[in-house]
Amino acid sequence: MNLDRVGPGDKLPHEFNCIIELPMRGEPVKYEVDKDTGAMFVDRFLNVSMVYPCNYGYIPHTLAEDDDPVDILLPTPVPVAVGSVMRARPVGFLEMEDEGGRDVKVLALPAEDVYPPYASIQNYTDVSPDMLDRIQHFFERYKDLNPGKWAKLQGWHSAEDARREIMLSRERYEAAPVKPAF
Repeated sequence: MNLDRVGPGDKLPHEFNCIIELPMRGEPVKYEVDKDTGAMFVDRFLNVSMVYPCNYGYIPHTLAEDDDPVDILLPTPVPVAVGSVMRARPVGFLEMEDEGGRDVKVLALPAEDVYPPYASIQNYTDVSPDMLDRIQHFFERYKDLNPGKWAKLQGWHSAEDARREIMLSRERYEAAPVKPAF
């Protein structure tokens, strides 16, 4: 598997490829793609008794403000395998701050032809309040037992704001003198 060959897709920012790092409700292990090799490494084990409320991944060939690819939160009807690539579309983003600075988590759904039942959801405000609450609760608490780590939520932003963040991250990636292997 050579994930560094997977691009962001040709419909950015309205639709993009998302590489899954963590399946929803999976084991409490945080995987991350290595910037130099493109290999999937175990980053850490979660020290809290929680699981990710949705699939977690990233948009390849993007560079967020935290020097990682854009993070994607991807609710689906069932967990998606680690290393899978899914076409997705943004419906908003959760703005956070952590020990490393500003951290954006784009909330996305499968592309409409991948999972048509979600087609009517166009903005985070269309997502069930229960799902948004579970996502918020997880990201408020998932670093609680890690010394020196913390997270503070700043709030939700619209699908249009998410598309803008995605384009800025793509521009950042293109402007980088050395392209990371993600």
